[in-house]
Amino acid sequence: MDTQIVDMHVHSSASDGTFSPSALLQEAKKAGLSAMALTDHDTMDGIAQAAACAKEIGIELIAGVEFSTDYLEQEIHVLGYYLSEEYPKLKNKLEEFRDFRVTRNERMVERLTQEGFSITMEQLKKRAPDSVITRAHVAKHLVETGQVADIPTVFAKYIGENCCCYIQRPKITPVEAVRLIIEAGGLAVLAHPVLYKLTDAELRQMIQEMKDAGMCGIEAIYSENTPEDEARFLALADSFGLLVSGGSDFHGTNKPDIRLGVGKGNLHIPYKLLQAFKDLHHKA
Repeated sequence: MDTQIVDMHVHSSASDGTFSPSALLQEAKKAGLSAMALTDHDTMDGIAQAAACAKEIGIELIAGVEFSTDYLEQEIHVLGYYLSEEYPKLKNKLEEFRDFRVTRNERMVERLTQEGFSITMEQLKKRAPDSVITRAHVAKHLVETGQVADIPTVFAKYIGENCCCYIQRPKITPVEAVRLIIEAGGLAVLAHPVLYKLTDAELRQMIQEMKDAGMCGIEAIYSENTPEDEARFLALADSFGLLVSGGSDFHGTNKPDIRLGVGKGNLHIPYKLLQAFKDLHHKA
């Protein structure tokens, strides 16, 4: 068994994780990781800080991102590895997402207030001064102030998709995300297929479209997979001739049952998986 382990799907406080990028690298070191991909949602703002810390402590960092896209009225996530964050088109798209996030939060808080909740942007910023405010922060505030029983209820009743306080955000398609990642010099991977409510035919059709656009991998090893899920997605990757990626989807205390590198204790992501992506990237 490969003794070097990696984690190719991790979030920092630059999106909805609870560890700063540098603190995250320190945690990765403690967890015995040889390499880690920082894949914050629709932003690469944490990469510079993470890269400086990675160099200092001797961990290999993969500059990444996780795009939120839309397919058959479902949110589909696409991971990008080895991107050039200074590529103008990518930079502009991420700035567009960031700018909208600010106004989206304000509108969401306004709707929650109209529903009778006590919540302000000032309260959210005070609770998480060094973080990008996300729906996770909104949910945490409502639970910790005793206004809603638990976080799943907040999402299910108020701020999840199609709920009364949900604000739709601008999305791109999975194919558009793949093309943008490739244009920025990166490699595109379908994130956590286990989470999508697609039929097998729909999933295969989406994967084919994404592969035709240049996608090179599937996150077949993932914290929420059962052994049967993992076997299915490994076979799916093989049938499409795609590389296998693996990640915990670590978010710190926002997903307390998920640990770096091992997920719920069910993950083993050997370095050879990352090496395959590195080899492909070097050929490009």
